[in-house]
Amino acid sequence: MSAALEILRRDFGGAVIEPGGAEYESAARSVVATGSPACVLRPESVADVQAAVGFAAATGLVLSVRGGGHAFAGFGTNDGGVVIDLGRLADVEIVDKERHVVRIGGGATWGQVATALAPHDLAISSGDTRSVGVGGLTLSGGIGWKVRKHGLALDHLVAAELVTAAGEVVRASAGEDPELFWAIRGGGGNFGIVTAFEFAAHPTTDVFHGRITFPPQEAATVLQGWADHLRAAPEELTSIANLVNPFAGGPEGPIEILVTFDGDAPELAARAIDPIRRLGTVIVDDVRPIPYADTLVEGVTPPPGIRFATRNAFVGEGSVPAVLAVLAEARAAQGAPIISVRSVGGAVSRVPDDATAYAHRRAELMVVTTTVGPPPVVEAARPGLDALWGRLAPHVEGAYANFLASATEEDVAAIYPPRTHRRLAAVKLRLDPGNLFARNHNVRPR
Repeated sequence: MSAALEILRRDFGGAVIEPGGAEYESAARSVVATGSPACVLRPESVADVQAAVGFAAATGLVLSVRGGGHAFAGFGTNDGGVVIDLGRLADVEIVDKERHVVRIGGGATWGQVATALAPHDLAISSGDTRSVGVGGLTLSGGIGWKVRKHGLALDHLVAAELVTAAGEVVRASAGEDPELFWAIRGGGGNFGIVTAFEFAAHPTTDVFHGRITFPPQEAATVLQGWADHLRAAPEELTSIANLVNPFAGGPEGPIEILVTFDGDAPELAARAIDPIRRLGTVIVDDVRPIPYADTLVEGVTPPPGIRFATRNAFVGEGSVPAVLAVLAEARAAQGAPIISVRSVGGAVSRVPDDATAYAHRRAELMVVTTTVGPPPVVEAARPGLDALWGRLAPHVEGAYANFLASATEEDVAAIYPPRTHRRLAAVKLRLDPGNLFARNHNVRPR
């Protein structure tokens, strides 16, 4: 590898970070995982990315591509391999003011995007955390505070620039390699390194955002009433129900209903949110108008040695009552995981099933469970977690890649139904036949 690294240095304008260097310890880890890669490469340009890909291919080492580094499965680092860290490719530029088209570097975070667009009263439907990378979130979906009104982040992708496994720079859009464009909207990082995204942003105002909490013993009625209301609520309303929040008392803590109303009209916001307030005994209500950019929270980097066990699945309308009943009961169990139930539907469901590689358009809710702690704590909680998901299994389906802490064949099958998987595998075979980009929810070339 030393000889290959010396060759790389001649063509690489970015930073090459090796073990023992001053920056190595921080560069070697992602937000949720530690690693010991042979080197970390921080490109400054697309040409640097091409050189880095060529280096990784020539050495045969495991390759990790890092945007924001938030992947629960730890894709952003490895042991003994190469990490390409895109953090320096983070420019945000409005390239078409009439159509609100925004070009975003592949290493940008959603906080950087929201801050850059706020002075122009523009936004892109994205996630809910400032430090999450645009790349990782978009390539697998993008569920955030505007999802019911504006859909997934990937639904607003206009084009993307990629470096392939062969080191070529290609462009994907509806008119330029449309099959690749289909694949990158939901197929993750399987097909190359996206060095730039082009999104169609939308005009935005302040939004009404905050939480409404209820006593834990009212969980069953609040959850069912919440889901019933969302089914008929205006699409400007997006909401998340949180149970067993460890920062609010765990199993004994309140039921938290987080809401965002995408608009600044008080009377319309009240009309959408007041039915939630009437579901039970309100303990806290801090919903207020704030800039959309302020709905994105700061990410937390856990200390080394902390593990995440995160699972999720989608819920169709007919299964909502059964799922919420299970969760309301499970919430009170000793060692219960953190439980979040996210509203989807709305604009997401109006996109045809086969329009993108994101395959779960018909879902009404998404259930996410998370157990956090040192490995012994996570392992001790596994039997209870398995039992909970065993009860949920008859009522849920699929999975969302961005909220999975594992990347088994079962996970990949849950993310991509057979027809979607076959189509993705064909694109993979064309662009990455050697499976260089395998540190992801991997679709093998076939």
